[in-house]
Amino acid sequence: EVQLVESGGGLVQPGGSLRLSCAASGFTFSTYAMSWVRQAPGKRLDWVSGVNSGGDSTNYAASVLGRFTISRDNAHNTLYLQMNSLKPEDTAVYICAKYDHDTTWYTRDLNDYTYRGQGTQVTVSS
Repeated sequence: EVQLVESGGGLVQPGGSLRLSCAASGFTFSTYAMSWVRQAPGKRLDWVSGVNSGGDSTNYAASVLGRFTISRDNAHNTLYLQMNSLKPEDTAVYICAKYDHDTTWYTRDLNDYTYRGQGTQVTVSS
């Protein structure tokens, strides 16, 4: 059974930082691309960042480029999201998601991510 469990969220002031983690199990983590998605209150689910299976290719939504860094530790089946210079508009539930296909590439289309975690709340407020 695929399981994705996020942690690391919390309340942070604007300009602050947080590091999210996602512990994965139930599948061969090292062969699947992974992404972080988020859902702000009252808004749709949005793709935030993705990393290929090997961890050497990353992509970001324009809204977080230069502030967020995605990474993975395949030896420990863990996905990370380092978030710096946080803004109030980053407030959302952050969810890690497993790409459906064991390919070297991946998409930003949320329909290609069947398995998702429950999420961790990030609140940016003074």
